[in-house]
Amino acid sequence: MSAARQISRPIVKLTAEQEPFLAVRSLATNYASGYRIERHQHPWSQFLYAVSGAMTVFTGPASWMIPTGRAVFIPACCEHAIRMWGMVEMRTLYLSPTLTSVENAECRVVEVTPLLGELILRTVERMALDSRVAHDARIIGLLEDEIRTAMAKAGESLRDSPLALAMPRDERALALARCVLEKPSTSDDIDGLAKQHGIARRTLERRFREETGMSFGMWRQKARLLDSIRLLADGRSVTDAALECGYSSVSAFIAAFKGTFGYTPGRL
Repeated sequence: MSAARQISRPIVKLTAEQEPFLAVRSLATNYASGYRIERHQHPWSQFLYAVSGAMTVFTGPASWMIPTGRAVFIPACCEHAIRMWGMVEMRTLYLSPTLTSVENAECRVVEVTPLLGELILRTVERMALDSRVAHDARIIGLLEDEIRTAMAKAGESLRDSPLALAMPRDERALALARCVLEKPSTSDDIDGLAKQHGIARRTLERRFREETGMSFGMWRQKARLLDSIRLLADGRSVTDAALECGYSSVSAFIAAFKGTFGYTPGRL
């Protein structure tokens, strides 16, 4: 099986005449673990739903982890890249700019309720929703309501989201942050990392507090916990995830995981 493939489904013919009236388009795709979608953007907003597996979405100011059962809203024209973890079943909605009630200035990871999940899957079955068709118009209205409600529950800003990791803007601090994300389990201490990237420890700490809202130590712990979602999506055990993320105690890892995300790693 190829690393990425579009899912076969009943063919619904769309016509050029429908184009101005399509409020929502959709796409169903499966991806193998490790597959990358390089940096790109879309003229319509996106709503990416992880039916299985997990995804990391990278934008300029942050990275966002999307576990199974969650979705991420990506605004129109927001440049982003995506990395897959585990066997990912991605279901994508492209939202027309006419759906102003779900427009937002930044990405947001949301919990997908059973109703929202069914609406997404039904839209994927239909390929697109035509605002002139009564049946489609009812789905469009429900989608707007459910997405808006999910986004409101997710919080108002990047720092509200437990599944988002803010990135520093300072060039040296950003290079160090990217190095940590490549190998979250590295045992290098803060002094060694700061020296490798030509930045004083005090400056590094100040940049992280000012630009991410966290100390470097807290930022690194969150990066490791987010990476544990990747490990679990790849089929690793909770014990393996705990040890690889630098925890000597599995119970301490489970407590930290639940305290950050609101549920235990066993749920994944």
